[in-house]
Amino acid sequence: MNESATPGPEITTTAGVVRGLVDRELGIQTWRGVPFGADTSGSQRFRAPQPPNEWRGVKDATAFGPRAPQPTYSWTDRVIGSEDCLNLDIVRPDNDDQLPVVVYLHGGSFIMGASHERMLRGYHLATTMQVVYVAINFRLGALGYLDLRSIGEDCVANPAVRDQILALQWVQSNIAAFGGDPDNVTLMGESAGGASVTTLMGVSATRGLFHRAIAQSPPISVLHSRAQATLWARELVYRMALPRQTTLSDLRQMEAADLVRAGQSMMWRGGELLHLNSCYAPTVDGGVVPDHPMNIFQAGQQAQVPLLIGTNSDEASFSKLFYMRTVARSRAALRLLTAFDPEHAPRVLAAYDGATERTQFAELLADALFWAPSIRLASDHSQMAPTWMYRFDYAPAALRWLGIGAMHSLELSAVFGDPAASRTNGFARLGGMDGLEELTQMMQYHWGQFIHHGHPGSEWPAYRRPTDDTPGRATAIFDDGLRVVYDPKAARRRAWEDYRMIEWGNGRPELLENLGLMIGDELGGDSNRWAGDRARG
Repeated sequence: MNESATPGPEITTTAGVVRGLVDRELGIQTWRGVPFGADTSGSQRFRAPQPPNEWRGVKDATAFGPRAPQPTYSWTDRVIGSEDCLNLDIVRPDNDDQLPVVVYLHGGSFIMGASHERMLRGYHLATTMQVVYVAINFRLGALGYLDLRSIGEDCVANPAVRDQILALQWVQSNIAAFGGDPDNVTLMGESAGGASVTTLMGVSATRGLFHRAIAQSPPISVLHSRAQATLWARELVYRMALPRQTTLSDLRQMEAADLVRAGQSMMWRGGELLHLNSCYAPTVDGGVVPDHPMNIFQAGQQAQVPLLIGTNSDEASFSKLFYMRTVARSRAALRLLTAFDPEHAPRVLAAYDGATERTQFAELLADALFWAPSIRLASDHSQMAPTWMYRFDYAPAALRWLGIGAMHSLELSAVFGDPAASRTNGFARLGGMDGLEELTQMMQYHWGQFIHHGHPGSEWPAYRRPTDDTPGRATAIFDDGLRVVYDPKAARRRAWEDYRMIEWGNGRPELLENLGLMIGDELGGDSNRWAGDRARG
């Protein structure tokens, strides 16, 4: 935002009047830190979000609001953010048109991130695609993605999911005042935000709150069962050296920063079950989240809205940089896959026999966490609603030379297209930006077509199961331009077809008691405490 920005129009919301900014140079109007929910601290911690408190006068909406409490992952244990974090940012072109709406859910492993990360501010996306862009903050980590009902019933499962629902409801009630069309809302997210999109598609409370969906690199299968959520809640108490009689009242009296630090330490436990499942994820609670999204989509019970979904070709490639540890992790992953589904694991593992030890774990992890679940979900959704699949292959020269390639989240540079964003500037230091401008124009065109019209353009065929007359499984490959490939990686897709991916979150006791020991043996960790935790329980 330029220093020349001037006060913008005053807009009346359901809670009060807000005043934003107009930037004539960028051609945008913005409103920042607009509350959509009340403070979640103190007695409201771990509870369902409430609408924002009303205010008198005009609220200044020229500065970004607080992000959710989260670790900084620096050399200190500093925690940033505030529990009074239920706010959103709105960006729109500086005109009077009624425009489609994009509601964006940020990524960050369900433990970090914010609406106003430099890459995600949406200035160029809003003007290029001619949309009203809404990016929201919601609770994270131990405060948003732990189900603590095993400690006490005076709380709710899935606080963060409920925050997202409240934000979507706010958009329906208020976005028309900002020039947005409440009947043309696209829900969009990347990584953990992408998984939030596919989760919300299975939530009945969101019906009618959005009309299209974009899920970029979603780890769809990571949701927890109630049994696994109970173990992670117990782990939090253990990490904070609290007695097992600890109550929710005790946890509400603690500093948020202490909960965040304990929650951060949980991320490294057992290699997060080798990343196939994280300590932080939505929980299948039987209420707000009635079932695993993969089950919901298979049954055709999801929101039947157009879906654009895809992954990057090298989602887990950073693991290649740590070769010796990668070898150990690769061996542990092979054992882990067999433990989760011994019947179908051999077929999956055989599909990766041609990979070197250095690349096998990266390819297996990327496919297990991102690609294979996305393919299965797209196939199921295509039976109910229009579906489009993509793969992002573009990478600057240095990343290709390092073997990193099109790593996780790299596509955001092209989708958001902000030349001033740090990640985009980094392209110049990583071997140049050849082709990025053209690729950005292409991806923004197709994303914009989808947002406006519900399809990305005639040159991108819909994803469908094959028939006698058509090959099916059309996938748009973005690299040096766009090309369509039918059923890419077909052999690996077939290998994953019957593998029970949702086992990663099912929390079968006899499996969980042995996973930590299995992983600890391979990695030299102390992650064999599942059985001990259960005994303490």
